[in-house]
Amino acid sequence: MKPGALIFDLDGTLLDTLDDLADSMNLVLKRFGFPGHEREAYKYFVGDGMEVLVQRALPITHRDEATISRCFSAMREEYAVRWKTKTKPYPGIPDLLDKLSQRGWPLTILSNKPHESSRMVVADLLPRWDFRLILGARPSVPKKPDPTGALEIAKKLGLSPEDFVYLGDTGTDMLTATRAGMCPIGVLWGFRPAEELKGNGAKVLLEKPLDLLRYLEANP
Repeated sequence: MKPGALIFDLDGTLLDTLDDLADSMNLVLKRFGFPGHEREAYKYFVGDGMEVLVQRALPITHRDEATISRCFSAMREEYAVRWKTKTKPYPGIPDLLDKLSQRGWPLTILSNKPHESSRMVVADLLPRWDFRLILGARPSVPKKPDPTGALEIAKKLGLSPEDFVYLGDTGTDMLTATRAGMCPIGVLWGFRPAEELKGNGAKVLLEKPLDLLRYLEANP
């Protein structure tokens, strides 16, 4: 059966946010006297929410609750002023969203980025497209890979989970899709390698955004 809708992860799938996240976190680490990290290291720090990013970036000897809390507050402040300095859609994403919209596919977003931040980022950097739902991390809802957010999207759109294709760039996304009973598709232009995506349930791996159209056309 042809899927009824699409769920996209945000960071690492639609938007390349890595530089702004890395720059912000490195400034926080410097402020508190900790060493920073190379850009590539942040590909493995991000994906599970900002607080987890902070915890992973801190030295293992300084991951106590008080230090994490202080650095998390500082990270939110830093990122709030530089979140779109370098962030932009990945090449091919605007064209993909145009073509999906022309074909009438309902588009939604599920992110572990804070909810209001997710909505603000999409409104600013992806303003041309009508996303039916944009759900970020909320205190009342477990973060991905818990499937609650994905299932909420399905319920609000009045569709069954199996009617969804779910695109993401991390194992967290693939687990979310699998646990929700959706079709998990991994994207290779994001933050994590093919092995992680396949190991967490990816049904298909896409090298470029427009490869999604070929997959959808081949699986009516």
